[in-house]
Amino acid sequence: MYWTLELASKLEDAPWPATKDELIDYAVRSGAPLEVIENLQEIEDEGEIYESIEDIWPDYPSKDDFFFNEDEY
Repeated sequence: MYWTLELASKLEDAPWPATKDELIDYAVRSGAPLEVIENLQEIEDEGEIYESIEDIWPDYPSKDDFFFNEDEY
């Protein structure tokens, strides 16, 4: 399983919190790339509820990781 910013961004509008099956269903319905669906299928699931993409990919960058000041724009 591998994630990139482009792949993870396909789940930004997912119906959080969600189960693995709900995320797979969302990815299929939204036309996400096959890699996103495959990554979700590879998650070892024990009926967990995922609150955000960070629960699936802990290294997902947050807005704090970028070095620009939003107030300037």
